Amino acid sequence: MSKTVVVTGHPNLKARTWLITGASSGLGYALAEFVLQRGDRVVLAARSMNSMSGLAARYSDRALAVGLDVTQPQQRIAAVEQAQAHFGGIDVLVNNAGIDFLGAVEEQREEDYRAQFEVNFFGAVAMLRLVLPGMRRRQSGTIVNISSMEGISSLSVNGYYSASKFALEGITEALWQEIEPIGLRAFLVEPGSFRTGIEQRTRFSGEPIEAYEATSGAFRKVMTAVSPDMFPGDPVRAAAAIYQVVTSASPRHWVVLGSDAQRRIGAKLDMRRAEFEAGADTAGSTDYPGSTKAIL
Repeated sequence: MSKTVVVTGHPNLKARTWLITGASSGLGYALAEFVLQRGDRVVLAARSMNSMSGLAARYSDRALAVGLDVTQPQQRIAAVEQAQAHFGGIDVLVNNAGIDFLGAVEEQREEDYRAQFEVNFFGAVAMLRLVLPGMRRRQSGTIVNISSMEGISSLSVNGYYSASKFALEGITEALWQEIEPIGLRAFLVEPGSFRTGIEQRTRFSGEPIEAYEATSGAFRKVMTAVSPDMFPGDPVRAAAAIYQVVTSASPRHWVVLGSDAQRRIGAKLDMRRAEFEAGADTAGSTDYPGSTKAIL
């Protein structure tokens, strides 16, 4: 069972234990710091320990930094076991670790697009499967899967990243239908462009192909002059929004963060709705005559 700790300044609330992957920078770090400031406990997990160690030292009674490459099975198991041994259980898992390579679908190297799925999808799935048994026993717990606006609306040059996030969206939607009846929660976060330093970590994959000069080639040129000003989102405000959803009594399933994400996802939904309604006759025309029953 999780240890009971009173949240500072909130005498009627019990502290939660969070495990946040990708917590060494960007949104993961901002969320870990925000949660610690609110009196909760945090296991900060990432491949690099440098920045996490400093934050954990500032909150030594409520923070634990662990090395974690989410693609490595033994490291995943060790991180969860350390969290459970140190704090007694995990109340909130935030699957935030992610990587991105740019390039047209034909351009990107297989090793790179497979790596995106290993981190963004398979690593997240493995982590949630490790924490679910403890959550089921306590009949309490929340899974937060960090997707992207590109998990709803794909763009050229970022197809494999989008595909990995589309996969995360699909499995999370199934997950919450499975776990909500037993008292657990899961939801997706779909951020837009946030100032997390991702522009310094994102690289192109493969060699340019001349035929894609208008798409992939144009994006390569833009990336040479990219600056933080091109990213409107504030990670600290995003952290506050995620915390509010986790702690709210009203469950949500899709949490869009950033005005750019709101616009882009909205445009995609409008386009999808228009094509969906325009294709109603086609959809109905493919049923067996007189068929009325469906299993779903």
